[in-house]
Parts: sequence; C-alpha cells; structure tokens
Amino acid sequence: MSLKSEEDLIGMQQISQIVGSTLRLMQQYAKPGMSTLELDQYGKQLLQQHGARSAPKLTYRFPGWTCISLNDEVCHGIPSAKRILKEGDLVNIDVSAELNGYWSDNGGSFVLGQDIHQHSALVEASKRILAKAISHIRGGVQLAEIGRLIETEARQSGYRVIKNLAGHGIGRRLHEEPLEILCYYDASNKKRFRKHSVVAIETFLSTKASYAQDKGDGWTLIARDSFAVQHEHTIVVTDKEPIILTAANQLWN
Repeated sequence: MSLKSEEDLIGMQQISQIVGSTLRLMQQYAKPGMSTLELDQYGKQLLQQHGARSAPKLTYRFPGWTCISLNDEVCHGIPSAKRILKEGDLVNIDVSAELNGYWSDNGGSFVLGQDIHQHSALVEASKRILAKAISHIRGGVQLAEIGRLIETEARQSGYRVIKNLAGHGIGRRLHEEPLEILCYYDASNKKRFRKHSVVAIETFLSTKASYAQDKGDGWTLIARDSFAVQHEHTIVVTDKEPIILTAANQLWN
C-alpha cells in the first residue's frame, strides 16, 4: 500500500507493533520438548489479546495461527502436536496479522538453545544481509538492485539464496504490489521502490539449495539436503532510511 494519511501510518504502526512483539515473545517462549502446536497456540493468545487476526488463516485458511518451520523447512511449516522442538534446532517463526484493515508481516530464524549443529553463522548472515538490504532501500531504487545486493552478500558469506520465494508489498492485504521482491538480480524487473509505500523485505538463505520444494503436505516448503533461514521486516519506503515498522521483534538485538 501507499500511505495516504496519518491514519494509515498509525494503523500500520499498531499492527506492526503487535506482530513484531508476538514474534519476539514466541522466540523467547520456545523451549526444547515443546511442540510447535503449543508454540503456535501461544502466538494465537498474544495476537488475540490485541484483537489481531492471523493473516495466513484469513487469506489462505492456513492450518495454524503462525508458520513454524524447522531445519530444512524454509517456510509455511504447519504447527503440529507431533513436531517436538529439540536442542539446537533451527527454528523459523513467521507472524503476520490484520487489525482494523491493516496488515503486517515479519519473521525470524534462530537456534533453539545451544548451537550444537553450528547454525548460528547462517542465522547471523541472514540478519546482517537483511539489515544491509533495508539500509539501501529508497524511493526510486530498483527492486532488482536490492535482489543483487542480497544474492551477492549471501554468496560472499558462503550461502545461496532461495530463488522462488520473495518479499512483497503489504498493507491493506497480506500480499500487494510489488508481488515479488526477489533475493537475486532479475534484469527484466524494472520496477522501483516508491516513496511512502509499505513492503515486507525478506532474506531467504540456504546452505546448499537454490529453490524451495513442496514437502508434500500442501503447505511446507523445504530446501532439500540443506538448512534454511528467513528474516523479514515490514518497512515504509522514504527518500532516506526506511522506517522499520516491525522493529519490536528485535531481530538485531
């Protein structure tokens, strides 16, 4: 969406604060031995406290309030009583929701407990690259150039980007124009970021895979024979540094 009024900005700030704090609190709540369903139910409780509604449920009838993906799963993991979190798991939580007609989206991967499988470098690379990408976004900058930056930084860090997943516009719906803010350079994409627009910027990194594949449950996408991470902020594009609406998730703290 493009912010048209102070009311639009306040609406986006409110829902972004809710999804950001929900993501942070869910990360803190997660413990080895807990099911992903229990973690999701905690997220549901947090969203409902504020009157917010799950965006994937509203938009796609997703079978969960949040998406919780583990290890080789890139995104859209279904919360389940049978999925038990383990020490050292690579966990991704994606929280998106709606309040008063405004929608916001954020996500983050983290290592649960001790980093016994050495996933921290991958997590930190994704966070660092997301921060750098956001810092380069201005009104008038080509989307493809941000994709080039993400891919270049990932390669220099020894990782690959997932090419069939992307960031997107957001605001009045979960997915709006631009529908794809890719993590690699697409020379055919001449679109530019527009001042006052709201977008969800995402990094999708993997140890080996370049494409996410259907796991077979109709929702979950996996990076086959790889480990994968995702980090995401909803931002407002300006002619200076973007406004990070979902800063409450404290991805960089």
